[in-house]
Parts: sequence; C-alpha cells; structure tokens
Amino acid sequence: MSEKPLAVEAAAVPVRARASNYPEPYATRMQKREKRQLGDIFGLSNFGVNLTRLAPGGESALMHRHAKADEFIYILEGAPTLVTEEGEVDLRPGMCAGFPAQGAAHQLVNRSDADVVYLEIGDRIPGDSAVYPNDDIQVAAGPDGNWVFTRKDGSPFER
Repeated sequence: MSEKPLAVEAAAVPVRARASNYPEPYATRMQKREKRQLGDIFGLSNFGVNLTRLAPGGESALMHRHAKADEFIYILEGAPTLVTEEGEVDLRPGMCAGFPAQGAAHQLVNRSDADVVYLEIGDRIPGDSAVYPNDDIQVAAGPDGNWVFTRKDGSPFER
C-alpha cells in the first residue's frame, strides 16, 4: 500500500499537467482554468474533488450534463456566472450549486476582472457519459474507464 498524506495545504497540490482532456478545438478554451486534483492525492476513488481557479475570461468546462454523475460546486473567491440551459445566476463566495445527473446542462464562466476559485466535487460512477448541447462533442467512459471523446455523429477527433 502506498503512503498517502493525512492532510495537505490545498494550494500546494500541483496544478494538473494538462489544462483539459478535451480534444481540439475545445481544449484551447480551457487554457484559463487550473485544477488541483485534491481527491486524487488521498487516493479517493468514489468521488473527485478539485480546487479550480478560473482566470478572467475562463470557463469551467464546456456546457454539459452527465448521464450518471452528480456534481457540486462551492465558490471560495471571485464572482463567476453559472450558465445553464435554464438561465444564468451570478455567484459569489459562500454560494454553492448542485447538478444532478441528467439535469440541466451547465458551466461556470468568469466574466469578471479577477480570478475565481471554487471547489468542485463529483462522483465517479462507472459507465458515465456526458453530452454538450452547444458543441459538436460527446464523451463516454471507455472499457478502461478513461474518457473517449467523439463528435455527435460518433466520428473520432483527429489527433
């Protein structure tokens, strides 16, 4: 069994090496986002926890909804806008939002001139998938559990 820390300073956890696992042209849209994968350093496997920073103009993700996974966010700093298919809500520190599986598609955008910092928590249900209503992309968990992105017609993205 590998040694996992009992506690860490969240801001000291290294930023995830890749800003996004989306294929291009979507990955470039995530360049103003930094994720620190807090759950992974403790070996959590049932749910993920990320400390995420969005620079001005940044997006949390493409607008999306999961088939099986629930998601939750808690705003620590800044003033992001929660954009959903049902409308928009301006958020501030101390506010939170939850997104049940198969609910409204959602994303956070930072339209302010200051960084936004928030916690995002989501479960890791096997066989999950996600749809992106505003973009020609979809994703499903492959046999190895890793995400496999395709266009909506099922065709692959060029590497």
